[in-house]
Amino acid sequence: MSLSGVYNSPVDDENGISVILHAFNRGITFFDTSDAYGPHTNAILVGKALRRLPRERVQLAPNLVLQEPVLVIGELKKLVEEGMVEYIGLSEASSDTIRRAHAVHPINAVQMEWSLWSRDIEEEIVSLCR
Repeated sequence: MSLSGVYNSPVDDENGISVILHAFNRGITFFDTSDAYGPHTNAILVGKALRRLPRERVQLAPNLVLQEPVLVIGELKKLVEEGMVEYIGLSEASSDTIRRAHAVHPINAVQMEWSLWSRDIEEEIVSLCR
């Protein structure tokens, strides 16, 4: 997110790619992006960097807006069954979305803001995930 100017000025592509490659060379293999970061510029930047890395050693977490989560999870389930995807996670999902998605295929991770300023997930999401 920071490479694309969400919190600061964006960096140019080559500097952003070099940061991602440096992270990979230090052992980072999980990269999280979203269409909202930029918008779109972060996903494009991460994609350019990932082209330079060994595909089998990278995990990508694109955040998609799930218009119909059950259909999307159904398609991701097929990719899991084909061995193309190992885990399925959700980002900023409601408890209803988590329940509906998990009914189609086990959800392995849920990414939510949980901080001193944002505690509302404690009421329902945390217990649901447990």
